[in-house]
Amino acid sequence: MSSTNGGSAQGGQSGSGAAGGAKGEAAGAKGGPMKGTARPSAPMRALPQFRVLLHNDDVNELRYVVRTIIELTRMDSGRAMQVTVTAHTSGVALVLHTHRERAELYREQFAGRGLRVSVEPA
Repeated sequence: MSSTNGGSAQGGQSGSGAAGGAKGEAAGAKGGPMKGTARPSAPMRALPQFRVLLHNDDVNELRYVVRTIIELTRMDSGRAMQVTVTAHTSGVALVLHTHRERAELYREQFAGRGLRVSVEPA
């Protein structure tokens, strides 16, 4: 995020350049110039992280679990297979780390597909 702002500031910084900057930057920069956007006065704090844990069950087939992980998390198939096998053999497996709201959303989405996922602080 900040690298995009830094890249467009380096490429089109010429005095106040409202007219020249708009023509010159609009074609090359993503989204055009950032004139008038507010910046936070204090640095943003990182949100607390939570673990999303997949629990084994004896109902769902491995392929279904792998496909569900891929569809919900956009994880690659190799990693999704590792998570699934770990949950199957160990009883539980770490799917991912994320902030609380997203972790709870994942829990609801997995539950909607018949899979049990828990959330705990990282």
